[in-house]
Amino acid sequence: MTRVGAGAGPTAGAAGAAAADMSAGAARPGRYATDAGPRPARAQAACEDVVVAYRERTVLRGVSVTIAPGERVALVGPNGAGKSTLLRVLAGLVVPRSGRAFLGGDPVATLDRPAIARRLAAVPGQASLPFSARVEEVVALGRLPHEDPFRGPRPADRAAVDAAISRVGIDRLRGRDARELSLGERQLVLVALAVAQAAPLLVLDEPTAHLDLRHQVAVMELLGDLNARGGTTILALLHDLTLARHFFPRLVILDGGRIVADGSPAAVLTEDRVRAVFGVDVALTGGPASVAQVAPVPFPAR
Repeated sequence: MTRVGAGAGPTAGAAGAAAADMSAGAARPGRYATDAGPRPARAQAACEDVVVAYRERTVLRGVSVTIAPGERVALVGPNGAGKSTLLRVLAGLVVPRSGRAFLGGDPVATLDRPAIARRLAAVPGQASLPFSARVEEVVALGRLPHEDPFRGPRPADRAAVDAAISRVGIDRLRGRDARELSLGERQLVLVALAVAQAAPLLVLDEPTAHLDLRHQVAVMELLGDLNARGGTTILALLHDLTLARHFFPRLVILDGGRIVADGSPAAVLTEDRVRAVFGVDVALTGGPASVAQVAPVPFPAR
C-alpha cells in the first residue's frame, strides 16, 4: 500500500471546526420531529425519508439510505445535490424538517455530542484553524470523546495519537504549527485526527480536494486499508468519479436532493446516467494501471 506522505499540495480543511463539530464540546442541535418507530437492522448509519430545507429551498427530498457495518461507500453527484448536507444530518449537525437519521441503530436525535463522536469521525471538506497548535496537539483532539474529563489523556490516548500520525505518514510534521502547513498537509492532519478518534464510522467530505495525484491515491488506499484491516465503515463524498469507481465497491448518486442510483460502480456509472446527472458525455475506459477512467468526450468541432 502506498503510504501517505506529508508533501501534499493545498486543500481545504483544518482541525478547529472538526473538533468543534465532532467532539464532546460541540453544542447539541435541536431534536428531530420524532424518535418513535422501528430502527434499521444492522445499520452503521441510516437515513429514513429525510427532508432538509434551508428557509424555502429544499436540499434533501425524502432521502433514505442504509450503510451497513464494514461497507465502503462513495457519495457522488453534482454541486448542490445535497451531499454535504446528508453527511451533516448523519453527524447530527443539521436537523431534518422530517425523517430520521440513525447511528449504530440509535436515532441521532437521542445521542449527545460525545456519543456521536464515539460512533462517527469526520473529516470536513472546508474548515479553518482559529488557534495555534502543533500537529500532534491537533491530532490529539480526536481522543476527546474517549478521555476522562477530570483525568485528561491516558497513555492509551497518547499511543493512539502516535499510531494515527504514523499510519497517515505525517511524522515529519510533528512539532510544526498546523496553521503554517499547506492546506494539503492540513488535510492529512485532519485524516490523522479522525483515525485517532477510532470511531466505527469514518465520514469524509471531499478528502482528496486539492491533493496532488500521488496523495489522492495514497489517501484512497489508506481508507481501503482502514476498511479492510480495521473494519472501519467508510462513507466519503467524492467529485472524482475515477477515484470513486476504482476504490469504492458501492456508489450512491445524489442529484437534486434525491438518490437516483445506488449500487456497484459498473451498475451505477453508465454513460447515460452520467450524462443525465452531470450533463457531460463520457467515455468509460480501462485507463493506466487498471484504474477505470471516467473521461469527458470532447465536443465535436463546429
